Amino acid sequence: MDFTEKVIKTGIVPVVVLNDVKDALPLADALLKGGIDLMEITFRTECAAECISVISKEVPDMIVGAGTVINVEQAERAVENGAKFIVSPGLDEDVVRWAIDHEIPVIPGTVTPSEIMRAIALGLKVVKFFPADVYGGNKAIKALSAPFGQIKFLPTGGVSEANLKEFIENKAVCAVGGSWICKKDDIANGEWDKITSISKNAIAIIKEARG
Repeated sequence: MDFTEKVIKTGIVPVVVLNDVKDALPLADALLKGGIDLMEITFRTECAAECISVISKEVPDMIVGAGTVINVEQAERAVENGAKFIVSPGLDEDVVRWAIDHEIPVIPGTVTPSEIMRAIALGLKVVKFFPADVYGGNKAIKALSAPFGQIKFLPTGGVSEANLKEFIENKAVCAVGGSWICKKDDIANGEWDKITSISKNAIAIIKEARG
């Protein structure tokens, strides 16, 4: 199964902000117990690279990637620490080319037809739609999917349990990115059972939406 197929099968990529390495392993375990085996650790904190490293070594069943990657240097550092995929908030062609050259799956952020066309020209089949709520959400994705049927979207930003079903029912959506699965306060307070429960609910909604 290639990475795109894996993303489609799981249906959700939790967007994770970690401020302490000690939270990395219990969080990965909590997500796995909830049926989620993909996670994107954002490169917004000092310990992000170390958290990726710990999870990639200690939790082999979890496919861990790096998010908020905005330059090649960050991409290199993420992959050196075990990141299996790269997610960017926007479309940086240098980052995309570097990832392709190193056979690392990459999902850049796009919201306009021009950005999507650049992504297609680079050979990509999946793009992040971010921030989804600001740029028209599901309605915008449906409109964009008409001329760009070869592209699948990963909407992120404003996705929640309340609108998850609506997004997943959209055939142009391969999966969603979500920070509601593991909120910063829940991580800080060690609410691992709660995170597992939220994960299970999300996976149940995805399965139901897909029939």
